[in-house]
Amino acid sequence: MKDVQTRVEEVLSLVHKRNPGEAEFHQAVREVVETLEPVLEKHPEYGEHKIIERICEPERQIIFRVPWQDDNGEVQINRGFRVGFNSALGPYKGGLRFHPSVYLGTIKFLGFEQTFKNALSGMPIGGGKGGADFDPKGKSDAEVMRFCQSFMTELYRHIGEMTDVPAGDIGVSGRELGYLFGQYKRITNRYESGVLTGKSPEWGGALVRREATGYGAVFFAQDMLRARGDDLAGKTCVVSGAGNVAIYAIEKLQALGARVVACSDSSGFVFHAQGLQLATIKQLKEVERLRIASYVEHHPDAEYHARGNIWSVPCQVALPCATQNELDEAAARQLIANGCIAVSEGANMPTTPDGIKLFLEAKLAYGPGKAANAGGVATSALEMQQNASRDRWSFEYTEQRLRNIMRSIHDDCWTTASEYGQQGNYVLGANIVAFQRLAEAMLALGII
Repeated sequence: MKDVQTRVEEVLSLVHKRNPGEAEFHQAVREVVETLEPVLEKHPEYGEHKIIERICEPERQIIFRVPWQDDNGEVQINRGFRVGFNSALGPYKGGLRFHPSVYLGTIKFLGFEQTFKNALSGMPIGGGKGGADFDPKGKSDAEVMRFCQSFMTELYRHIGEMTDVPAGDIGVSGRELGYLFGQYKRITNRYESGVLTGKSPEWGGALVRREATGYGAVFFAQDMLRARGDDLAGKTCVVSGAGNVAIYAIEKLQALGARVVACSDSSGFVFHAQGLQLATIKQLKEVERLRIASYVEHHPDAEYHARGNIWSVPCQVALPCATQNELDEAAARQLIANGCIAVSEGANMPTTPDGIKLFLEAKLAYGPGKAANAGGVATSALEMQQNASRDRWSFEYTEQRLRNIMRSIHDDCWTTASEYGQQGNYVLGANIVAFQRLAEAMLALGII
């Protein structure tokens, strides 16, 4: 074991040396690599061919300038990114994030997570991620369009349905994807539907894709409880965020008989003891693009807490669906003390390492993002199938495909963790399942 431990520490040291200052990327790599010692002991060939070292180094990293003109005629300049992390299982696949906090380390952490998530989904897709330090909030439609057109003018040469297939993420929804695809079509003179996913169903998108990440996180929570002889019906739930993932997680939780009492955005959280009114949240966030604080204007019996900690709200099931590292050690302690029994991550890496450690020690049903929120990219792969065949599936059929995929992910994680003597440890199970799928493909393809 000492040799394997030494190798793991050498990999982590190399990642830090090659990627200075990229804390999120370091965190994502450490979380995975430190769980792989048992599988490396069992399969020494992975070490001999330096599979971990190769997985931790992106296949390509692209950084480019994005100049655009605002409504006042002033030129603005942002920075765009696309990182193709691993294509052993298929074309790079992963979203675009538009947010002022985006930098190369953000994109690399997301791309690394995406690589494992996509492998875990069982679909023939590799891992990648992209985005820009552009903030769509407060921008007019015309400004967003001009930015997206400039962004795609550079990005188009690096993507394609057999090469790299972006989708949406934070700050990139139907509006942005429409402008991006329109510019791609204009430049290439091709209606290549499969080059972007998350599109509107009116022009090549898949039904359920908008709902898929939130629905999938709920399905994973349902399966974790099922494995313990329990169910979501009647459970009190808290969902952080109020964007696409959170909204549809709330929708599916309510459909399955759970009571969701709180959600949030970057300004604070709203608590409604009787249960959140989803129609109001959809109107505020999807139509009017307002802060969640406006919820209490429609429901005076609800409470709004500016800059408050949503994890202080007692619940049995928690779904962090906002952003990375939103749930720290103190919040994890609070959830455990308040009787939380399950956490299913709708966001990417929303729980800090110390928080994860507490969840595992407390033996909560904890579903890490690479497993629990894989429903979005899995349905993107289904969208790619429909685009390739010029087909269109019903909502019910696509949702059932999603349900089956999420159950398969859960069961693979459960079975693998059990094989390694850690039944119920979905972190270990998810990492090993995904790693082995990547490793076997990389061995088969040679040293490339």
